[in-house]
Amino acid sequence: MKYVTYDSEGPAEVLKVAQMEAPEPRAGEVRITVEAAGVSRADVMQRRGQYPPPPGASMILGLDVAGTISALGQGVGEWQVGDRVCALVSGGGYAEEVCTPAGMVLPVPEGWSSIEAATLPENGFTVFDNMVTRARLREGDVVLVHGGTSGIGSTAIMFAKALGARAIATAGSEEKCNACLAIGAGDAVNYKTHDFVEETLRITDGRGVDVIVDIVCGPYIPRDLSALAMDGRIACIATQGGRRAELDVAALMHRRGTIFGTSLRPRTPEEKGAIADALRERIWRLLPRRDPIRPLVDTVYSFDEAAEAHRRMESSLHIGKIVLTPVEPSIR
Repeated sequence: MKYVTYDSEGPAEVLKVAQMEAPEPRAGEVRITVEAAGVSRADVMQRRGQYPPPPGASMILGLDVAGTISALGQGVGEWQVGDRVCALVSGGGYAEEVCTPAGMVLPVPEGWSSIEAATLPENGFTVFDNMVTRARLREGDVVLVHGGTSGIGSTAIMFAKALGARAIATAGSEEKCNACLAIGAGDAVNYKTHDFVEETLRITDGRGVDVIVDIVCGPYIPRDLSALAMDGRIACIATQGGRRAELDVAALMHRRGTIFGTSLRPRTPEEKGAIADALRERIWRLLPRRDPIRPLVDTVYSFDEAAEAHRRMESSLHIGKIVLTPVEPSIR
């Protein structure tokens, strides 16, 4: 099979296409013929040597795929060869074939293409677990989403709207703010020209927000706290702004606030399977109507163009998900 690899860590140019034998599914796994694979910032970090895969995971990049089941491991009864699926994988997505535990697999939503379905797993698992399950998002809540045009941010906006909450998004340009509004945010703040704390408090009449989805962290944490409502929850998902933050514990106590962080990739197949079950129950039934949750594909590249896809990710110009396909894509 064809797959994307690199001989040494470094810039996007190290990526290349090579050949290897297709993997065989172990007990409890399915093998998927990959028609599309999502590109994530975690892939970029792994390529740079900043995010090694957990023990036992494939060294091949790629954390979410969509395609068709081509083989079943022993004991798999809920899927059949030929089923159209999308799946979270612990690695190996940038390949023509990938194996993953059956519990981490979900059906391609009715009316969605494989390229569109490849935008769902990593973003969907991450956002649902953090924003809905752990931060206990409720109907009527207001959620502040940092990086509203990223894959995580755009998914958080759409999930929030679908579940009856209101999203305020931050972004770094007027174009991206307008995109956040089109995605479904009630308000958008250009963080380069406005203070997001002041704007958030103005929008909420001084109350603050119930949930904050933060992919920046670092210097944002004390500012998040200033924008938090009583009993608010801050979900730390990534550390693009830095790993260290100064926290006023007294202010956190005054707001009866909660701040937590999670990482999805190292968790067990059973834990990820529980998230898949929750997604199927709460989100998947909404997807065929494509409103308010719809595919948001930024660009599509072939495996041969993986370096260009990574450069697009590193530019932060993308709106939505960047997708790779094993063959030359019919759409861009």
